[in-house]
Amino acid sequence: MSSYVRFAEVYDLLMQDVPYNDYVEWVKKHAPTDNYPKLLDIGCGTGTLTIKFHQAGYDVSGIDLSEEMLSIANERVSQQGISIPLFQMSMDELEGFHQYDVITIPIDSINYLEDEQSVIETFQRVYEALRKDGQFFFDVHSLYKMNEVFMQSPFTYDDGNILYIWHTEEGEEEHSIYHQLTFFVKDHESNQYNRFDEEHFQRTFPVEYYEEWLYQVGFSQVEITADFKVEKPNFDSERIMIRAIK
Repeated sequence: MSSYVRFAEVYDLLMQDVPYNDYVEWVKKHAPTDNYPKLLDIGCGTGTLTIKFHQAGYDVSGIDLSEEMLSIANERVSQQGISIPLFQMSMDELEGFHQYDVITIPIDSINYLEDEQSVIETFQRVYEALRKDGQFFFDVHSLYKMNEVFMQSPFTYDDGNILYIWHTEEGEEEHSIYHQLTFFVKDHESNQYNRFDEEHFQRTFPVEYYEEWLYQVGFSQVEITADFKVEKPNFDSERIMIRAIK
């Protein structure tokens, strides 16, 4: 399991390179905002992408498992002077949401599910929450990224305010990984660094597994691309982009 208790405090600093705008454009390309469509952002984190969906013209709600992440997201929404309902919930226990036009699970959030059944259960609940012809957008780590790129650790980061050392270790399950992160965050009052540690587990599956499971729960069409391009994934693609239609 992954803990976001302290991680929520530094999450946004570490996500500065995430192509949030590309994600919005990917969704808008297939789900135009002409009629203010309902969008559910699952794994909304600190709300950065959620707010961008709102600004793009969607009627947005968000859910996340982490209370700490949602606290930051609520504060950010409030500062923007907008209204976005946010709920604490696990994606594989999604309930109470109906007739959504669009559902997203962005930024490899599905890879935090630890087993096949949790992924299938998530797909089933997303399917039930969508209206007919509704669309489901999500991305996952490729096998190449999980088995090759992540194994090139340790990775380091230092911008003067936050430093981290990121080690990875292959998990017991196929195509899984443990992320072990040590953070040093500068306290500007004392001019000292506070340390905390995090461990996160992620697991991915072959692309054809995700496709099979989506059809299994009832989706009528599945489109697979990679890295925000229109082409099909290659061997060295890192982010697999999947769109499914109910």
